Amino acid sequence: MSKIVASAAIRGARKIYSEAESFLNKAVQEKGENQSVGFPETAFYLPMAYGLMGLEIKTLGEIKPVMEHIKTLLHDEPSEKVWLPYLGDTLDSGVAALLGEEIIVALRYLYGQEPQPDCIGFYTDTWMRTLGIQLVDGRMPGFCAILGAAPNNKTAVNIVRELQKRSIMCFVGSSTKDGRSIIDQLKEEGVEMGWETYIAPYGRDTITGIYPLNWAIRSALTFGGHKKGEALKCLKYCKDRVFAFGMVLGELDDIKYATGAGAINMGFPIVADTDIPEIRPTGICTYEHLVKEFDHNKIVSTGIEIRGVKVKVSEIPIPVAYSPAFEGETVRKEQMFIQFGGKYSTAFELVVTRDLESLEDNKIEVVGPEIDDAKEGSAMPLGVLVEVAGRKMQKDFEPILERQIHTMLNEASGVFHMGQRDLCWLRISKIAKNKGFKIKHLGVILHARLHDVFSAIVDKVQVTIYTKQEDVDKYHTEAKKIYEERDARTAGMTDESTDTFYTCILCQTFAPSHVCIVKPERLGLCGAYSWLDCKAAYELNPRGANQPIKKGECLDTVRGEWSGVNDIVYQKSNKTIERFHGYSIMTFPETSCGCFECIIAMIPEANGFMVVNREYSGMTPCGMAFSTLAGTIGGGNQTPGFMGVGKLYLVSKKFISADGGLKRIVWMPKELKELLGDKLKKRCEEEGDTDLINKIADETITSDTVGLLEHLQKVNHPVLSMPPLM
Repeated sequence: MSKIVASAAIRGARKIYSEAESFLNKAVQEKGENQSVGFPETAFYLPMAYGLMGLEIKTLGEIKPVMEHIKTLLHDEPSEKVWLPYLGDTLDSGVAALLGEEIIVALRYLYGQEPQPDCIGFYTDTWMRTLGIQLVDGRMPGFCAILGAAPNNKTAVNIVRELQKRSIMCFVGSSTKDGRSIIDQLKEEGVEMGWETYIAPYGRDTITGIYPLNWAIRSALTFGGHKKGEALKCLKYCKDRVFAFGMVLGELDDIKYATGAGAINMGFPIVADTDIPEIRPTGICTYEHLVKEFDHNKIVSTGIEIRGVKVKVSEIPIPVAYSPAFEGETVRKEQMFIQFGGKYSTAFELVVTRDLESLEDNKIEVVGPEIDDAKEGSAMPLGVLVEVAGRKMQKDFEPILERQIHTMLNEASGVFHMGQRDLCWLRISKIAKNKGFKIKHLGVILHARLHDVFSAIVDKVQVTIYTKQEDVDKYHTEAKKIYEERDARTAGMTDESTDTFYTCILCQTFAPSHVCIVKPERLGLCGAYSWLDCKAAYELNPRGANQPIKKGECLDTVRGEWSGVNDIVYQKSNKTIERFHGYSIMTFPETSCGCFECIIAMIPEANGFMVVNREYSGMTPCGMAFSTLAGTIGGGNQTPGFMGVGKLYLVSKKFISADGGLKRIVWMPKELKELLGDKLKKRCEEEGDTDLINKIADETITSDTVGLLEHLQKVNHPVLSMPPLM
């Protein structure tokens, strides 16, 4: 049976090679060997060639060694000998296919043929890192790349919804022999596609199936810390840590067999809905390699089973689907039935702690009109009061639970939520309302999810939702007093006020040597975990990723070095990192995984640092865009002069204080300045220079070193009179 697979894969690889060769010859003839070639927003050039061969391909002429290598991997079709369990020629053909497909789509970019209509095309480094925290904390347990089209639109939607319910990212594309693509099926049914909904359309032919596989190989390079050319390490990383599988809907052709063989090399098995030859013995993949499943109601669970994806389906008694895959779903004005808060009405959300005896668990009450009493398109006031009780519950945990309201409500299909506290904004769609969704179901969600996520500290949850203006106004006044008390309490916390810090090693799933040291005045570099979050997480799971650290003897008050922290960093980094300075970027800085919100980079000519956030895709004064910078410091490396940080760390009084603090910053994107807003202005005032925010250049002033130096002189930036960094 494997002879059929091998023959098809070999034929497919030869076809891909022939197309790549012809396309490359055309490009060289028309544009010359020195013509630049590559993908947008990546530090990894042509990622498959970079990871597997160690080649930094920048021009058409530099593709030639890849073509020569592909040629060595091409075989003749097998004879009538027995092939199981030997898959060598098939696997070689798979690697040849991946390298060839990568060349073809790179050339398409050169000619403006990618991305294809309604498709994302190449998945940038920025998006890979944006979703990094969801990969490492388990919210996104795996990936599925779908090729082809389902027998009908309804089946296509059902398959994708089943994957979304399990929080599995769907890469959708390719087509069947008649040119039909699952992308068209989802589009025709009004399914919202994009990163936010976990449905990423890559392209309309099988060649573009290289895009999700490129995403995977970059995970090994980004989070795993593997170097270019470490082929076996990269492939093993994909097998062990990237939980992906392929799903082929409709008949397979030679190109699909060859692409599938490439996926199998990376440890990714394939499930198909047609009568294909199966390869069930294990070896390259963790379990089976190639299986068939005719029942479309079972095809998702079969794929999950053969890949070993660990999923948790949230079963909540509400009339709409519920999953993290819906967190990014929007409800536009024309889709909306009712909205609350924003600029349209008064709204607030509050979590408070009560005595166990005073609460009735699962008591969910709406005081005021329900959704059936509302007029379509109107706005209503909303007050969500969540009262919790537990033997281990503490007042410090209240804002942590409260912040989760945003995520918990957003994960319901047809519910849109933004903001927190009394700056929240919520919409319920017409579709959700027609399915029977009520305002009360908001409380049902919060009750179920708070018990699920915070079961170690929460024993009872009672939710009261107010929808009458007088009630909302009354309890809003009380809520504002509580918000102010919390802010005063947390604002007074400093690194010196506690003898305990916390580790965060969530990202070791991908970066084995990375350790975050989370302190009261420095949050995790992903921006998602504060000191209080880690404290709560430890209470929830004493054996989890967040562990307390006793600071121990202070070895350096200026640079922030403690004996106890050094010991834990060495132990938790798998004995890779020996010393840690909490307040310096120049000496023994914190390691960087890949999930960081911002990068700080030294600019020696300016005697200072620039900051660039993940969302900024332009050039920076250090000569590198975010994606290139990120590729040099990720993977758990300790890189003096460069460091990944969370955005809010920039406005901490301890921000690189040993190196001069905020006054050392000479450049940052305009959008980052605006995002930090009043917090940044306040820190500039505290530094004794109210105009510092204007002295820090941005891309509207310059994006190169020469222009930066001119600007610093013009505005008399304080960095000019500071001691040399080096």
